[in-house]
Amino acid sequence: MVWVNAIVQGILLGGLYALFACGLSLMFGVMRVVNLAHGDLAVLAAYLALAVITGLHVPVLWSALVVAPLFGVVGYAVQRFVIQRSLDVSPLTTLLVTFGLSIVIQNVLLEGVSANSRSLPTGWLASASFQVNSQLSIAYESVIVFSVAVVVLSSLQLFLSRARLGRQVRAAADDLEAASIVGVNVRHVYGIAAAIAFATVALAGVAFGMYSSFDPAAGPQRLIFAFEAVVIGGVGSLWGTLLGGMILGVAQVLGAQVDSSFGVLAGHLVFLVLLALRPNGLIPARLA
Repeated sequence: MVWVNAIVQGILLGGLYALFACGLSLMFGVMRVVNLAHGDLAVLAAYLALAVITGLHVPVLWSALVVAPLFGVVGYAVQRFVIQRSLDVSPLTTLLVTFGLSIVIQNVLLEGVSANSRSLPTGWLASASFQVNSQLSIAYESVIVFSVAVVVLSSLQLFLSRARLGRQVRAAADDLEAASIVGVNVRHVYGIAAAIAFATVALAGVAFGMYSSFDPAAGPQRLIFAFEAVVIGGVGSLWGTLLGGMILGVAQVLGAQVDSSFGVLAGHLVFLVLLALRPNGLIPARLA
């Protein structure tokens, strides 16, 4: 039963990793941009959520309703005025630009809030759980985060397949030149994709702050976990990010059961094995 509990906890942890991976997968799938500032944006969102909670005295879940739309607006602006200009030069230039953005975010946070660890006050959620049996309990917090991940992925799937703007996003991802010829405003579409990616990483940042403490240097590790989830599931596959996140989460939790220091390493090893066996991911797709 101990191992069953570990698997369940790992699957739920996968919801958090899927939230991290969703925006990274979307930006690469649409624009071929690997956002190296992705993890630092999540940490920035956690700090902003803490400021909203402290300043407005609202519950942690309500802070996401402020942080996510704000990050969406920022994402649109960053894409149009920063990332797009680097794309016009060279796709590789975006690596330098997003790496620079990562460094800027880290140093601004270090100067503004110091290197001390913080955490989001979750109130009753911190200890609330329900008992499945005498040896298996599931935290409400984990269920909420996993449910949010499923809702976000489902909504994004519907948006891309049903909405006119969503179909334009898919068209731009499939063939940029053909989409431009038929009248798609590619720059605007790219901005929308970046806005969605930034909004989802903001949700991931709030969820991360609920799960554990955070500090200005926590971003790169979040980026690695998101990258691994994307590659395991399949680049551009939305449901693949959820599957990749769950596999990564289960591997880490089972590894921690063997040895407390082996959890993260176990996730990396599973990533390397699956990368060797299925280099295109378990569900290879392009925003399907």
